[in-house]
Amino acid sequence: LEAFRRCKKHLQIMELQDFERALQFANRIGEVAEADQHHPDLHLTGYRHLQVVLTTHAIGGLSLNDFILAAKIDALKH
Repeated sequence: LEAFRRCKKHLQIMELQDFERALQFANRIGEVAEADQHHPDLHLTGYRHLQVVLTTHAIGGLSLNDFILAAKIDALKH
């Protein structure tokens, strides 16, 4: 846990099959994030690489909400 206390953000990079699937997945993340009112930074680059950055700006690091949203994003993959 000490490493997580020092960490200021959670970064996940996913390589999807193509641009359309990457965009669809980003939109699915957006729907979950909007429902939770906790919004990650989403970056779609190289037409199929989706970078998700979770952090809570108000505290300058990771909060419980970041871990909850990360788990929900992981569940979307399956």
